Amino acid sequence: MEVAQDITKHSMHTLVFRSLKRTHDMFISDQAAPVPNNEAASKLSHSVKAVSEYGPVLHMAKDKKKTAKISAASTNGTHSKKKFTLLFNLQAKPMNPNGDSTLAIMDANQSDASKTSTKGKSASNVNVNPSDIQRLHETNKALLAVNSRPIAPRKAQIMPKPRWHAPWKLYRVISGHLGWVRCVAFEPGNEWFVTGSNDRTIKIWDLASGKLKLSLTGHISSVRGLAVSDRNPYLFSCGEDKMVKCWDLEQNKVVRHYHGHLSACYALDLHPTIDVLVTCGRDSSARVWDMRTKANIMTLSGHTNTVADVKCQAALPEVITASHDCTVRLWDLAAGKTRSCLTNHKKSIRSIAMHPTQYTFASGAPDNIKQWKFPDGDFIQNMSGHNAIVNCLALSSDGVLVSGADNGTVHLWDWRTGYNFQRTKAPVQPGSLDSESGVFAMCFDKSESRLVTCEADKTIKIYKEDDEASEESHPVNWKPEIVRKKRF
Repeated sequence: MEVAQDITKHSMHTLVFRSLKRTHDMFISDQAAPVPNNEAASKLSHSVKAVSEYGPVLHMAKDKKKTAKISAASTNGTHSKKKFTLLFNLQAKPMNPNGDSTLAIMDANQSDASKTSTKGKSASNVNVNPSDIQRLHETNKALLAVNSRPIAPRKAQIMPKPRWHAPWKLYRVISGHLGWVRCVAFEPGNEWFVTGSNDRTIKIWDLASGKLKLSLTGHISSVRGLAVSDRNPYLFSCGEDKMVKCWDLEQNKVVRHYHGHLSACYALDLHPTIDVLVTCGRDSSARVWDMRTKANIMTLSGHTNTVADVKCQAALPEVITASHDCTVRLWDLAAGKTRSCLTNHKKSIRSIAMHPTQYTFASGAPDNIKQWKFPDGDFIQNMSGHNAIVNCLALSSDGVLVSGADNGTVHLWDWRTGYNFQRTKAPVQPGSLDSESGVFAMCFDKSESRLVTCEADKTIKIYKEDDEASEESHPVNWKPEIVRKKRF
């Protein structure tokens, strides 16, 4: 009986090395060998390249060959090489005044013969295919049409005249907060509005009478942002205490907290079509929250300083943020990244306002108020003249942009032309210092017939259009400036 021999066990490293060596020995003969040429593939590649790059002029090579054969037959092969001249008829007329047709591509001898025939000498007739002549004439016409296309004269820039807007006047002052009023929001039914203040309270006011309906307490620091949902009976608030709260307006109490901001939260907005909440603050980021689950779905990071304002819309880009790093960022929510970053501003941007009907928005900073066009943030124009720290913007579908500043001034602009048609400053509340006149927030109501401003003298001021004003009593004092329009 034979004893079985022990099988030598090798390590994994040895086995792999041997396998590699076998593979190397098997294919070493094919090393650096050229790939066999596939004629069918080469022909296909050449034909595709010819059509894609030289498609419009491919027929000209065939026409030249045909004309060469015709001229060779006419001269009985006396000349081996012939010179061809491309003659363009600038009037694009296929017929001579004599009535005989002329080839666009002719042999030099033929052109000489045609010249001598005008002097009375006889020329030899050439047998030419009429279809070739017609083809050449069509080619000439096409070339002439391209080369002689008239250049449209450049029109001089016309400064559009601004539309007349009725001036706005103050008609109601509401006092009730014990601190600076920092934010305002309207409910979808336009019956009441809500304000947040440095006194840590949220107050709900009746729009028609201006009376206080309800006070909500719960924040432990200034309330900086408010939004009322038009899809759910919820009010959302955020503040300098890093808290984002969801209030149930049927029970008047907090039902959800959204935890995640590392510092003060300065603004929030609701997405119009999906149940998503976007907040921003001093931690240089904007956070996207799921309303129901309270989950921080996404953190939009990219700004290098405080994010002062955020707005949402249904179309791309869904989120727009403005920051103290002097940039505006347009975010693609599906991709979770910046679509474009607008760096035209030279000072901190504190507010953005979106046009209700047009695909445009505005950003406000101490240097300028700038208009932009979605989706890529193309610059439209500057609105210069509000020489103060612009805290807030409001924009109506009627084309009225309102800007409020830290020194209490309110400027009203025509959106289309950028004309500043009204400047106003409301008197401060009796008992307050004159320096306490800053405007921190403003908003049009849902009917756009009222403008509510939140001010540093602890009051809420409501403006409306002057019904008695007309174009005669308040004319548009506008003169077209002969100044080059700024490009950025």
